[in-house]
Amino acid sequence: MQTPRDALTPDALAMLQTVAATGSFAAAARQLGLVPSALTYRVRQIEDALDVLLFDRSARQARLTEAGAELLREGARLLQEIDAVANRVKRVATGWEPQLTLAADSLVARPVIMELACAFFNLETPTRLRIRDETLSGTLEALTTGQADLALGVSPGSGTVPGTHSQPMGSVGFVFVVAPHHPLAAGEGVLGDDDLRRHRAIAVADSVQRGGGVSVSLLGGQDVFTVPTMQAKLDAQLRGLGSGFLPEPMARPYIETGRLVVRRVARAPLVAHPRYAWRAAGRPGRALQWWLDQLQSPVTRLALLERHHH
Repeated sequence: MQTPRDALTPDALAMLQTVAATGSFAAAARQLGLVPSALTYRVRQIEDALDVLLFDRSARQARLTEAGAELLREGARLLQEIDAVANRVKRVATGWEPQLTLAADSLVARPVIMELACAFFNLETPTRLRIRDETLSGTLEALTTGQADLALGVSPGSGTVPGTHSQPMGSVGFVFVVAPHHPLAAGEGVLGDDDLRRHRAIAVADSVQRGGGVSVSLLGGQDVFTVPTMQAKLDAQLRGLGSGFLPEPMARPYIETGRLVVRRVARAPLVAHPRYAWRAAGRPGRALQWWLDQLQSPVTRLALLERHHH
């Protein structure tokens, strides 16, 4: 006896669809160019393999049972999937990658990534797009371990890695900010390390999978609340849960509306010089090349660092 996998071929599913659509074995047999007994035999083979009755034969018409209706619903989906896979394979053969993964550091503006994704999907390519949220050295690690094809917002401190290309995105200044109800909000002077050490800092965790990662601007002995992304750091600081440096473009609208207060600090101001990077092996596929072409634009690179808000 056939197994379910042997019985449920695309041809068999199409045959069952014809029987259901015509409403009788005789009409379906005529349409399929078969003698009725051959068609009946094939349907019975499928029913035996699945151990279910697909058609109610008590009436003159071939009416689907509930099990038969469910099989055809799923079967129609499977046939569409087969057609889609065939189209996809054909398009992938034209140089489009099956999937492209972007590792985006939390320094990079998400609304701009979504705008670029929208333009990419409008190309109607077969490439599936995936975006990974990363932070600090985890952004480059996602690329070097093969988990991403393109990394946005790589810290230059990660060093040059053999087998990768990288280009500068620009620079981002950081500002030291606190919520207006935070103890450090009051006053006009310059805050020294001792002033900062007495209050909790908000830190972004490095998303690196191996090793300890890197930490930025933390003082020994200071209480630290660690969060996963720069957006979470912003949220924590807006709530007065701690203090810390934020990218100026991300903090700007909240500074303008008074929801964050800028304080001057004695330590040197932070400036990041993020880069974008991709693996150097072979010629880039068409999807990666499209993203690299967009990143050639100074306007796009600036927007990726500046436009954190819609």
